[in-house]
Amino acid sequence: MTNVLITGGSRGIGAAAVRAFCREGCDVTFLYHKNHSAAHALSEETGSRAIGCDVADGAAVRKIIESMPPIDVLINNAGVSHVGLLQEISSYEWDRLFAVNVKGIYHTVTAALPGMLSRQSGVILNVSSMWGQVGASCEAAYSATKGAVIALSKSLAKELAPSGIRVNVVCPGLIDTDMNAHLSAEERQVLVDDTPLGRVGRPEDVAEALLYLAKSDFITGQVLAVNGGYVI
Repeated sequence: MTNVLITGGSRGIGAAAVRAFCREGCDVTFLYHKNHSAAHALSEETGSRAIGCDVADGAAVRKIIESMPPIDVLINNAGVSHVGLLQEISSYEWDRLFAVNVKGIYHTVTAALPGMLSRQSGVILNVSSMWGQVGASCEAAYSATKGAVIALSKSLAKELAPSGIRVNVVCPGLIDTDMNAHLSAEERQVLVDDTPLGRVGRPEDVAEALLYLAKSDFITGQVLAVNGGYVI
């Protein structure tokens, strides 16, 4: 059975991914930070294992991964956002964005890699954003972290391909998740109007893309945009 670890799995895209991979018969463990009730409910619903962990805590991440069976598919979905002018973002807020969105991936990947390298196989899927591709006004820090995720993913794909490990990245557009709850109805409609497919994405849309990449043995180093055509 395929062992899957998903970070940020208690809600939104992460929860949709937990459900999708559980339906495929995978043995799924997911990490979550604070949403205990949602994590417990999802675990009960799907038969997955929920473990509370801040991915910015490298020691905690390593301890969890070392206690697990070897990971076949690692999905780095955990992320935080920040909206505001760059000059108004505190140093703490900037560091926290990078600690979760970028260094969190470093923590999970470096902990999971020994097992993947020993088996000469594995899949790493990182969740970025369309703003990591093109940048967003008033989300410069968030865009910077997501751009870093894309560059990291491409570099890792080259570095790990000789060892039979594939690395790809998914870039969601406007998805109906809590992260976008700050948008006003007007802001949301502007984004929908600028999306050729004319709708907001569903978490399941991204989960299906992750499932596709996990199964596709001859795809690595690619950026799959799940954005309804917003960024082409």
